[in-house]
Amino acid sequence: MTNLKSAVFFDRDGTLIYDAHYLKDKKDLKLFEKTAKAIKKLNENNILTILISNQSGVARGYFDENTVNELNEYLNHLLKQENAHLDGFYFCPHHIKGSIEKYSVDCDCRKPKIGMINQALKDFKNIDMTKSYIVGDKECDINMAKNADLKSILVQTGYGNKDKEICTPNYVAKDIEDAIDWILKDILISK
Repeated sequence: MTNLKSAVFFDRDGTLIYDAHYLKDKKDLKLFEKTAKAIKKLNENNILTILISNQSGVARGYFDENTVNELNEYLNHLLKQENAHLDGFYFCPHHIKGSIEKYSVDCDCRKPKIGMINQALKDFKNIDMTKSYIVGDKECDINMAKNADLKSILVQTGYGNKDKEICTPNYVAKDIEDAIDWILKDILISK
């Protein structure tokens, strides 16, 4: 029998990195100061770290899926330079009002829907959903957590300061490190 693991599902833009508004160039990808340290804490505690991100810029024709994959690889490269890493990457390239026909669909993966989480559950067969979390800076992240029956943490980076007035996360964190510290304490309490 496989040992089940906790997982933390992260939004990307505004949560782990500065939101560059339709990021398409590596030179514009900048980690928040505490991102690598926070991810490393999860890595050291054997907790899966999985990125889940809406990337409607693909549907809008601003960049393609390869660009998103390259940026995610670069993000992991920056983390690895500080002895941290993300275990998985999922993104939704769709938007119902996109200009690229094949991506202009009402999909099951665009947050707050849970298609990306369902795909991660197929790929990582050992995720304990009762001890897993979503961290993000937008209402759609918090609503995705509710739809997946996960605990949610809203970081006050990115859109977090604005969206904290319209959503009800389990915890509001000042930044990514505060979010991870809360998660680790919550996991410890539930053991």
